Amino acid sequence: MAKPLLKIQRYFRRKPVRFFSLILLYLTAGSLVFLHSGFVGDSGPGARGSRDSVIAPEMGSRTSLSDTRGLGIMGRVFKETHRSTRRYGPPWMKKARQGGQEIRSGGDYTNNWNRALKGRNAKDVDDGRAKYIGCYIDDTQKRALRGVSFFDYKKMTVFRCQDNCAERGYMYAGLEFGAECYCGHKIQAPNVSESQCNMECKGEKSNLCGGANRLSIYRLELSQESARRYGSAIFKGCFHRPDNVTLALPFSAVIQNMSVDKCVDMCTEREKSLAVLAGDRCYCGFPTPLFSLHELENEDMCLHRCHGEEFESCGNDEYFVVYQTQVQDNRCMDRHFLPSRAKQLVALASFPGAGNTWARHLIELATGFYTGSYYFDGSLYNKGFKGERDHWRSGRTICIKTHESGRKEIEAFDSSIIMIRNPYKALMAEFNRKYGGHIGFASQAHWRGKEWPEFVRNYAPWWASHTLDWLTYGKNIHVVHFEDLKRDLFSKLKGMVQFLGLKVSEDRLLCVEGQKDGNFKRSGLRKLEYDPYTPEMRANINELIRTVDAALKKRRLSGVPEEYMPR
Repeated sequence: MAKPLLKIQRYFRRKPVRFFSLILLYLTAGSLVFLHSGFVGDSGPGARGSRDSVIAPEMGSRTSLSDTRGLGIMGRVFKETHRSTRRYGPPWMKKARQGGQEIRSGGDYTNNWNRALKGRNAKDVDDGRAKYIGCYIDDTQKRALRGVSFFDYKKMTVFRCQDNCAERGYMYAGLEFGAECYCGHKIQAPNVSESQCNMECKGEKSNLCGGANRLSIYRLELSQESARRYGSAIFKGCFHRPDNVTLALPFSAVIQNMSVDKCVDMCTEREKSLAVLAGDRCYCGFPTPLFSLHELENEDMCLHRCHGEEFESCGNDEYFVVYQTQVQDNRCMDRHFLPSRAKQLVALASFPGAGNTWARHLIELATGFYTGSYYFDGSLYNKGFKGERDHWRSGRTICIKTHESGRKEIEAFDSSIIMIRNPYKALMAEFNRKYGGHIGFASQAHWRGKEWPEFVRNYAPWWASHTLDWLTYGKNIHVVHFEDLKRDLFSKLKGMVQFLGLKVSEDRLLCVEGQKDGNFKRSGLRKLEYDPYTPEMRANINELIRTVDAALKKRRLSGVPEEYMPR
């Protein structure tokens, strides 16, 4: 026994041989672990797994999952599903498709949902904001839900899909492959056994999000705000005919049996962001100074029934009905770093939850230059804020986000835009961000637990001290109230661009108005059903509001908006 051990010992004493032997053993062990995990992940149709590859709809070519993140599919980017290309997947998925039921073309299967509810309890069926309908076939060539869609291969949840579809006025939300969300007004496919919707949601393992070419569909309870939308199109209002209509809206056509759908579809195909109905004529174009959509008319002026749809208004020769399509207006999408190092550092300062990220989005679209940050947030960098990675003193960005409020930190900047928001709204927004992410929500347990009172006690005084410090130590300040920016985006954003020392492009500003929300809006279905502020909290916050209001007026600035003030 000793002789073989002695031989092995001598063998490993030879350094080159020993080195390569250890590498070989390491690689062999790693390969076995990799193969084992692969078999576990692809054990069958019911297994939870990700696709080998996906097809990026805008590219039409096969792309790895890591590449699709760079293309923006991972974000809240919406696409018309009729442009989707064929989808590929692992071999077992192809077999499932070939062995599955034949998909009937056309038809409205909305009323077939009762059969699909077997096996679901009442809690599963109705959670107060949506009703579960059932599991449905989804054909990549003829979608069951034919509105907009978006994918998120990391954080998709049932609520997120429902919220986004509700925000766009759709009646149905469907989830597929654990990571895909589809919206629509009508279900145009048959339902199947519940067992075929067997994939867990990527961001919520406790819920199922469809399956391979199978949709878990919910019927939504729409808010009043969502009723102002028509499917994927957003209703903009009634407007007077522009003086030079052919110059303002360069493309038009007469449509027989005119309907909103037909005009929106035509303008979407022409890649225009506005669909404008004028009787039996449909105009397509973009917002311009000739047709800015800033002067709304009474909607009664546009009450003219569409020939192709009895309950829709199509306007007339003098008053136009305007919808915004899902086509992206690219006039404000180009962004770059500054061509030369900035001579001054400009802060974009705010209390957390006061809309700083949203303001950065608006400034980048309006100026064409990246904004920077005093911090580094990888999630924001991945959403397109490329200045997030630069050191805040690099001088390559147009302004720098900061929540700092000390004298030393403030005096490091040459000038500043100060964002102020109603503290009641700002505190709730920051609490949601703290416990739910940039566009997520805190849970009911957090709101009703000890976290909320402790948060208000610590953060409410900071809301006031932050503004007071910047008013005291800031060298050259420009105050913007979040509510004013939201109410009058064009003029307030124009003032911000001018303060930054840049030339204002009205076309860019009009483009920004059409894409003002970006990926940074909490909205839709989830709202607190009670007031989280106690009388004691309100008394303290109201006193802070009065203090900030007095400080603003002392600097000869307009005080806080009327809606902040205690009643």
